Amino acid sequence: MTENCPDAFVALGGQLADAAGEVLMRHFRQPLGIIDKADESPVTIADRDAETRMREIIARTFPDHGVVGEEHGRDRADAEYVWVLDPVDGTKAFLSGVPVFGTLIALMHGGKPILGIIDQPVTHERWVGAAGRPTALNGAPVRVAARGGLGDAVLWSTSPHMFDEVEAERASFARLSESVKFVHYGGECYQYAMLASGHIDLVVEGDMAPYDYCAHVPIIEGAGGVITDWQGKPLGLESGGKVVAAASPGLHEAARQILAA
Repeated sequence: MTENCPDAFVALGGQLADAAGEVLMRHFRQPLGIIDKADESPVTIADRDAETRMREIIARTFPDHGVVGEEHGRDRADAEYVWVLDPVDGTKAFLSGVPVFGTLIALMHGGKPILGIIDQPVTHERWVGAAGRPTALNGAPVRVAARGGLGDAVLWSTSPHMFDEVEAERASFARLSESVKFVHYGGECYQYAMLASGHIDLVVEGDMAPYDYCAHVPIIEGAGGVITDWQGKPLGLESGGKVVAAASPGLHEAARQILAA
């Protein structure tokens, strides 16, 4: 990334995370009605209210900016600056009272992510990646830490079922799983935060939407890692749903070659 993210946008991202966190903490580990979306994934009033609050703040502060959100769709998605919002990434974890969910906030400029935030309001952890500065956790810089080659790598993914619908993808992920030290599932957005902080080596996902991955790009890159689609192309609003993030270029390429085979 060559363009620096303006301080005003970083500050607004923090305000959005604060607002979403306030809503989510009122509902966390409380009885919640579950609504099934068309894709059968659950959504709650917490998701919807948190995104509504964030949209209101954006509209008040930068009315010319666009918004793409998981709960309320697209608004001026062709604008120069577009915010990409996932109020609760990991809704099933949220509903289960497990604090590996998070709020994802990204800012796109000309189709490229220049700001990314992962906010975990229960543990009070916030990772911020902004173009032109190192990724930080609660203000302190963090860095990836690759442990070696593919055989030494710790691989995480939200669920093996992400690869069920396409046989070739399922086979590719199975080959990769057999090539690493071990695989763990269920990290949601938290696994990307752990990669940026140097605790895991590799995250591979399929069946993702832009609000699931855009925020991770500045965070991983600002921590010294690499994140692309399975073909090695940069991630943006129109990317497919397959993501590979790694702690080093060598590890990324080794994983990508297996996935693309």
